[in-house]
Parts: sequence; C-alpha cells; structure tokens
Amino acid sequence: MTEYGYFLSCEEFTPDQLLDQARRAADAGFTRLAISDHFHPWNDAQGNSPFVWSMIGALSRTVDLPVTTLVTCPTVRLHPAVTAQAAATSGVLLDGRFTLGVGTGEALNEHVHGDRWPSFDERAEMLAEAVEVMRELFTGRQVSHRGRYYTVDNARLYTVPDRPPPIYVSGFGPGAAALAGRIGDGFVTMTPDRDLVGEFHSAGGAGKPVIGGVKVCWSDDRDKAVDLVHRLWSTELLPGELAQLLPTPTHFEQACELVTPEMVGTTVTCGNDTEEHIATLRSYVEAGFDEVYVGQIGPDNEAFFDHYRSAVLPAAIG
Repeated sequence: MTEYGYFLSCEEFTPDQLLDQARRAADAGFTRLAISDHFHPWNDAQGNSPFVWSMIGALSRTVDLPVTTLVTCPTVRLHPAVTAQAAATSGVLLDGRFTLGVGTGEALNEHVHGDRWPSFDERAEMLAEAVEVMRELFTGRQVSHRGRYYTVDNARLYTVPDRPPPIYVSGFGPGAAALAGRIGDGFVTMTPDRDLVGEFHSAGGAGKPVIGGVKVCWSDDRDKAVDLVHRLWSTELLPGELAQLLPTPTHFEQACELVTPEMVGTTVTCGNDTEEHIATLRSYVEAGFDEVYVGQIGPDNEAFFDHYRSAVLPAAIG
C-alpha cells in the first residue's frame, strides 16, 4: 500500500517553520517526511536555505517519523566521505529511520566552490563512485579508496547505525532510471511516469521502492493560489536540463519569465477541490509508486493540513 509523507521545502521556509510543519504533518496523518537539500533557493522569492543536516538533527527530536533527503548530491559540494558521516549520524539519531536520497545535483547548489560543472554522463559516473564509497564507509570499517573521482585515505566512521541507511537514487530520464536500478536501493522521481518506473525495474530495480514528490497549493481562492505558485515555484515548469545547468537564483528568475500563470494553472494542483487533490495523489499510485510526498506551497499550512487530515488522505488511502 502506498504511504503518504510530507515534503519539507528548505528553499521556502525557515527552520522553525519547517519543524512546525513536521509536527502538523504527523498530526494530520502523514507517516513520513522528506526534506530538500539546497545551498541556494531556486529564486529570491523563496528566500530560505537552511543546512539539511542540521534540520535532520532537529527533526529527530521533534517528531517520530522516518526522514528521507530529496535529494542530496554527494559528489561536488560535499565529498562522499563527509556525506556518509552525515547520513550515518542521521541514521543513528533517527534510530534507523533515515533514507539517503541522492542525485547528480544542480549547478545552482554545487558550483559554490568554483568547481567545473560536469556533463550529466560524468556526473552519473561520479554518483556511482560516490555511492560505492559511502556504502564502504557505512560498514564502520577503515576505508581507503583510490578512484577516478574520489580519494579516501584511511577513513573510518565510528558512529554508524545498526543497518546502513538505504540509498535511493533520483532520476528524471531513462538513463538516470537505469542507473538507479543498478546502484540504488530505491528510485526517486517527481512525476508519475509509469515508463520511468518500468525502466528502473528492468535495470535491476524490481522489488525496490519507488518514491516521488509533488507540490500543491491548497487555498479557498484558486486564482490567488495560482499567482502564488507562479511567483514562488515557476521553476517547477522549466523544461529539459535547465534546472541542472543554471547556476544562480537570478538565472532561474530570468528563465521563469517564460512561464505564465496559465501554464501553472494547468500543471499544478491549486485550490480547494478535494477530488483534484485526491486524483493527484492517485496518479502516483497508478504509476506504481510506494511513497508519495506532498508539499504545500505558501503560508496557508493550517487549511492544507486540516483538509488533508479530514478528507484527502482518508480517501487516497482508501
């Protein structure tokens, strides 16, 4: 049966707001949490970007729910050995209820050291090697590694959970889905694409979890909701590889001038039509997803959580 979690957006909310949302999500019947890992928000209007590993530590003492990163890039901004230490500690704090979602990343977050931003094929190779390094370190044994992209010299994680954190790999195209099938314990993708799920399964992912996330905007005024989504999250509608290649929030703001409110209104679930929200969740179930994480755009969290508790989640769960 599909589980429904809440998506905590570090780009849009302050640490205190995120912790409050986590408590509200647990009270509303969501059974899991996902949290984004960003150095920058997508645009200045979103206005936040707390450090995900600090947030996970705080979440571990706030609610009793599993937490998954959607997603961390363990290849450029943070070395995989450092990411492994952060993930292992998170696994201990959450008593084994932590999942490390990883991906090939975006220049928006990863360029900050001034490193060259590689092509997708190279980033995929880097991710595969990073996952190998992290799995070795999760054993708690001393590790030395000399690879194409990474060196680890006599490193050992002394604080590790009883079981290594599962590593779920993100992908938005056939190549990335196949990579997830080969190296991941699960697959992360944001759209309910049955073909991508099939690609993952056929590449070695059969029987492994598939998880996704969707942003909605519950509001009694649909037009205002569309305008809010257009201002804060037009980035969701950018095509192709732009989201991976643009380096700053300013560049995203420029690109988003091409996104109209009409495009938002036909793509993002906005307003207070309960059946529309239920249908959005069910589209993931029909595509074969095991976990779906829902994030509310904007400040009207109380109405969102009230209606999801009373109507949307009960109907979606059946």
